[in-house]
This record gives sequence, structure tokens and C-alpha cells, in this order.
Amino acid sequence: MPYFEMNNVLEKGVFYAAQQIYGITFKPRTDLPVYHPDVRVWEVFNADGSTLALFVQDFYARESKRGGAWMNAYVSQSRRDGTKPVVANHLNIPKPAEGKPTLLTWDEVSTVFHEFGHALHGMFSNVEYRSLSGTAVPRDFVEFPSMVNEMWAVWPEVVQNYAIHYQTGEPMGSELLNKLLSTGAFNQGFATTEYLAASLLDQAWHQLRPTEVPAPDGVIAFESKVLADAGVDFSPVPPRYRTAYFSHILGGYAAGYYAYIWSEVLDADTVEWFKENGGMQRQNGEYFRHMLLSRGGTEEAMTLFENFRGRKADITPLLKRRGLLSEAR
Repeated sequence: MPYFEMNNVLEKGVFYAAQQIYGITFKPRTDLPVYHPDVRVWEVFNADGSTLALFVQDFYARESKRGGAWMNAYVSQSRRDGTKPVVANHLNIPKPAEGKPTLLTWDEVSTVFHEFGHALHGMFSNVEYRSLSGTAVPRDFVEFPSMVNEMWAVWPEVVQNYAIHYQTGEPMGSELLNKLLSTGAFNQGFATTEYLAASLLDQAWHQLRPTEVPAPDGVIAFESKVLADAGVDFSPVPPRYRTAYFSHILGGYAAGYYAYIWSEVLDADTVEWFKENGGMQRQNGEYFRHMLLSRGGTEEAMTLFENFRGRKADITPLLKRRGLLSEAR
């Protein structure tokens, strides 16, 4: 979109939000060596001027790069080792022709904010051991801080700062923004059901004893029983993945495919906390940083969340976000 020029999104959106909430600042480091000409580096400073971390930006797609978007901790924070974090965000945005602006889609804007949430988790780490640093947390918790950071992409003060037409300099109006946001609840009944069906199927496979694993000709019957027992055997909305091509089952997730939606439960509940406490305020950011983002894997994940939130996680904010909660309730 013409309102989402990449440098504006990063520096006037992502960096701006982080400065407002956490007091951190960013200085380009053009003197440091990089592994590709498109890569940029910033030194990140705490509010007191002390160095916090180095942040590496690698946003453009190229043949030698794997697909997707991810955060890397090239150096993890450790008090024992005396190391400060060096973290990177990698995306695969098509590089425009020479002299042309890099214009992002709305999904890409959300991804930039999301991945920087992972980066903050790594940069704010303040632990003794590298093995517990930053994002070294359970899979069903690691996406939570990054999802929370997406909230600032649509925060009025932040949007007004970065969503500027690259040619005219005009800000994006609230009418267009509202149209973008209104699509968020579209088709969520279908999307949620197909996701949960696949997650339940994933967990069912991992609960079998070796002697209970069906033969190949019994896989379909097993799937049908699992879905029926869970109450999600609705033919118009099949599972997102079936066993024969569900690589997550025996891949890296290992009965943890549910992790994304559980992280989103924690995310939606945390967004409500920010709203309840005045939104984009430094004291809120400092509290979130101190109670959760700086702790890495030093405590049980849910202990960290409950200490921060003051109670157990509530699913209601997520249901409201997805449009799945009746107004009557």
C-alpha cells in the first residue's frame, strides 16, 4: 500500500512505539560489517543511555535465503558470560527496482511488528545463563510477546506516525484503517474450527501407545473418531491438515500445534491489560518488561504470565477479538 513504506513502518512505527513504551532509542551503525549489502544494523540504548543490544534488519528476499519471517539471536544475553544480545529480524519482502520505494502490504506491516516483538524478548533479556535467555521459553509461550507487539501497529498514535503516503505525505485516514481492521473478524468461525480440529488431531496421535497406532488403512477411521469425540466432525469445515500431510505431527511441534492459539489467548488478555491501564504509557512498558520480557525461561511460563496479569489467563478477550462471543454475553 502507498501508506506503508518500509522505512517509515520500521523507524516511525516499530521503533517509535518501542521508544514510547520502553524508552529505548536506536542509532544506525554503518561502521559494522554485515553479511549482505541489504542488511542494516542499529545499536539500541536503554533510557539511561546504556547500550542494550544490537538489532540487525534483513528484510529483503534473495535466492540464498529461506522463506518466511523469523527472529534470530546471534548472541544471547548472559550475565555469566558478560554478553549483550545481538538479535535479527529476517523477512522476505520483494526488493523493488532501483530508486523505487518498498511498499508493504498490511500483512507485512503486521509481520514487521510481530517479529520485532520477538526481538524485544531477546533484547530485554536479563538472566544469568544463556540457555535461559530471551526466547528460550516453551513453544506455547514464545509467540506471546511477539503477538502482543502487533497491537501497536494499529494504535492510533503509532499509525498516525508511520502510515504516510509515500508520494503526497498525507496520513492514512481513519476510514481506510477501519476498513482494514474490520476484515480481522471475517471467517474466524471457519478458521478457528479448522485450526482446533488439526490441533486436537495432533494431540490425539501423541496420546496413543505404540500398540494403539492404527495400520495405514485405519488412519481415516481414527481421524473420524477423534473429531467426533471432540465435537468438531463438521464436514463443511475439515481439519486444516489431515494426518497424511500434517508434517507438524511428527515434525518440530510434537503435540504442540495448539501453541499459536494458546499464545494468542495470552496476547489478547495482555492487550486488555494495557487498555485497562492507560495504553501506551512508559510505566506499562516498564512493568511488562520487568515482569515478563526480561525473565526469559527462568521461571515457569504460566507463573510469569500470572505474576504479570495478577490472575490466570482469560479466554474472553480472544473470543471478542475473533467475533466469536455473543454481544448478549
